[in-house]
Amino acid sequence: MWLVAARAPLPDAPYWPGRRLFAFFDAMVWPAAWIALVTQLPQVTGIVGPMVIALAALSAAFRTRRALWENQRYRFTTLRWARYALALVVIGTAIKLLPQ
Repeated sequence: MWLVAARAPLPDAPYWPGRRLFAFFDAMVWPAAWIALVTQLPQVTGIVGPMVIALAALSAAFRTRRALWENQRYRFTTLRWARYALALVVIGTAIKLLPQ
């Protein structure tokens, strides 16, 4: 038997001054980082490199539209990944501080 369950949509994010500008910046930087990464690869990427660049550009367009016109629905990618990075920093610091 196949069961499909729909989750409730996330509530709208609270608005604060400057959120639209930061959302625009966040929406543009992550795809630009992927494009910069692909263009700096030392080996030939074949069709994969241009495909990643095209998908990143398309992603930037959709993310920018959401960041500017549906700002209450935009979720920050930097915040999402910063949580994991902070957890790794805390774990690494705890490991360094443990007596050996």
